[in-house]
Amino acid sequence: MKILVTGGCGFIGSAVVRAAIPAGHAVVNLDAMTYAADPRNVAQVAEHPAYAFERADIRDRPALDRVFARHAPDAVLHLAAESHVDRSIDGPADFVETNVTGTFNLLESARAFWIAQGRPAGFRFHHVSTDEVFGSLGPTGQFTEDTPYDPRSPYSASKAASDHLVRAWHETYSLPVLLTNCSNNYGPYHFPEKLIPVVILNALHGRPIPVYGEGANVRDWLFVEDHADALLTVLARGTVGRSYNIGGENEARNIDLVRAICAILDRLRPDGAPHDRLIRFVADRPGHDARYAIDPTRIRAELGWRPSVTLEAGLERTVHWYLDREDWWRPLMDRQGVGQRLGTGG
Repeated sequence: MKILVTGGCGFIGSAVVRAAIPAGHAVVNLDAMTYAADPRNVAQVAEHPAYAFERADIRDRPALDRVFARHAPDAVLHLAAESHVDRSIDGPADFVETNVTGTFNLLESARAFWIAQGRPAGFRFHHVSTDEVFGSLGPTGQFTEDTPYDPRSPYSASKAASDHLVRAWHETYSLPVLLTNCSNNYGPYHFPEKLIPVVILNALHGRPIPVYGEGANVRDWLFVEDHADALLTVLARGTVGRSYNIGGENEARNIDLVRAICAILDRLRPDGAPHDRLIRFVADRPGHDARYAIDPTRIRAELGWRPSVTLEAGLERTVHWYLDREDWWRPLMDRQGVGQRLGTGG
C-alpha cells in the first residue's frame, strides 16, 4: 500500500513512517516543516526507495493536488495538526487554519483524486484525532466512540471540527473514511514542550519541574510506537465510516507520572538525585480537563489490537532515549516557545 502520511516529520507521524516502511508499505511524507517537525525523526528510512518526501502545507490546496497527482496514493493517513493545548490558548487562529481549514483542503483534494481515479473501493482517508474532543471525565467512566463531543480548549475544538468534517464527507460524498481518537502519546522523538520531555530535560538541567495545579489531572498514556501500530492496523482492516478509540490502558495522575520519571532518573543519573526536589506546583492551565480515559473495547474486539507497552516500561525506554540522544534534543531547545510557560490565558 502507498500511504500519504501528513505531518510525517512530527512526533506521531514520524513513528508511523518508521513503522510503515519496514512493514512493506510505500510512504509519501507530506510535511510543512513547522516548529515541531524535524527531518531527523525519519532519518533511518529517508534513503529507502519506498520513501518520498514532499514539503507542503495542508492549507495549500494546489500543492495538495500536485502531490496526489504525482504520487497516486492508495490511502491517506492524516496526522498533520497543531497539537499543543497551551499554544492554542495563546494563538487559536493557527489551530483553526491548520486543523479545520487544512483538513477541509485535504478532504477536498483527496475526494477529487478519488473521483478522478474512478472511486477505487480500496482507497482510504484515515483521520487521526484525540480523546480531548470528548471533554473532561469525572473520577469514573471512560470515553467510548459514542461519547458526545464536548471540547474545552481551542485545540480540542479545532480537532472536533475536523472530525465532523471527515464524517460529513463520508455521509455526503461517500468518501471512504476512518477515524481514530487516541489518548496522550509519549516516547522517543517527543518535541520538548510536552509534559514528559519537559520533566526529563528540566530534571537533567537541575531546573524547576512545573506541574499544573496540584498534579491531580489524570491521563491515559499511550506509547507512540503502539499508537503507530494501531493506526496501521485500523488503516488496513478498519470498517469504512467507523471510528476507533485507541488508548494505552495506562491511567496516571500527572504528579505520579512526574515522580515516576524522577525515580528513574535517580537510578540513571544519581548525581542529581533526588530529582523530585525540583517539582514546583504552578498556576493551572485555563480550562484544564480533569481526566481522560479510553474504553478500547471496539478496537480490541473488532481488530484484535491492544497496547503492548506498559507505562512503567515505556517511561524507562523514553528516559533512556533522551539520555542517549542529546544530539537530537539539544538543537531544539532554541526553538520558539520551548522552555517558556505558554497558555496562561492572560
